Amino acid sequence: MMPQLPVLGLIATPVVLAAIAIEWWAVRKGRINGRYCARDAATSISMCAGNIMINSALAFLSLGGLALAAHWRVIDLGVSLTTCVTGYILHDFLYYWKHRAGHRMRWFWAEHVTHHSSQHYNLTTALRQPWTGPLTGLLFTGIPMVLLGFPVVIVLGASSVHLAYQLWIHTEAIGKLPAWVEAIFVTPSHHRVHHATNPEYLDSNYGGTLIIWDRLFGSFVPEAADEATRYGIVRPLRTHNPLVVAYHGFGGLFADFWRDGLKPHHWARRAVNPPGWSPDGDHQRSDELKAEWRARMAAGLAADEDELIQEDSAPEAMKVAAE
Repeated sequence: MMPQLPVLGLIATPVVLAAIAIEWWAVRKGRINGRYCARDAATSISMCAGNIMINSALAFLSLGGLALAAHWRVIDLGVSLTTCVTGYILHDFLYYWKHRAGHRMRWFWAEHVTHHSSQHYNLTTALRQPWTGPLTGLLFTGIPMVLLGFPVVIVLGASSVHLAYQLWIHTEAIGKLPAWVEAIFVTPSHHRVHHATNPEYLDSNYGGTLIIWDRLFGSFVPEAADEATRYGIVRPLRTHNPLVVAYHGFGGLFADFWRDGLKPHHWARRAVNPPGWSPDGDHQRSDELKAEWRARMAAGLAADEDELIQEDSAPEAMKVAAE
């Protein structure tokens, strides 16, 4: 994540809390589709609180990095309606690739898995954010934009609006929208697919605001009307402990490094390959899970959810800490 404009944060907080309260009430009353688990929702809210505190404490790194990049910019584009709009579109494009890397490179997945760890899908899921600081967003979106000449205020503004957009797409209450909206923008339907563990949905729909990037780069998958959606991660996390939720991805990665022994070339390959990659060739990446699902479908067999769900993804030391 990138630091956001403080004023937008102050405005957004009561709006977000009110929206969550309304959704929770409507789900409980059966007025809308959705599921809520009090412990799961509390964990997501705690993850958001921790994320805000850590990002605020480390904001000097982001702002310092952006200020340093501004000294090396190729041009000063200034602040105008044109640069605001083009800056937002560029931010969304860069976010697409950042998000895609977050799923296709295990080092970045170790951070991003936090957001996907809930087995529920409601507005609180949007708040389940990592505790690893703002450096990933700075690297992928902030510095490139500043180097290209966009003022820091536009970068921060684009990041703020982009983050705000993410809230409403984390819900089961909104079905498919008009075709032209679904064709251009990321909608709740698109993002439900992104959060699903159904094998046919894995690693798809990375867009933040515009779904056109997924359509252009071959990662778009539509939501099937007759398919029950399962949320979370393939190796489910069976704890609500915020510390485990925050760091189990890195805990699992370093546990694999330990099992590899003193083989830095294996560590490097694990870090840059997709989750599930193994140096012995016994991969359990999303590619293998999709291939297995397609083979079962071709053979006329129903996909067995239990065969795709492995052991708890947290390493043993973290499981003990959660008990």
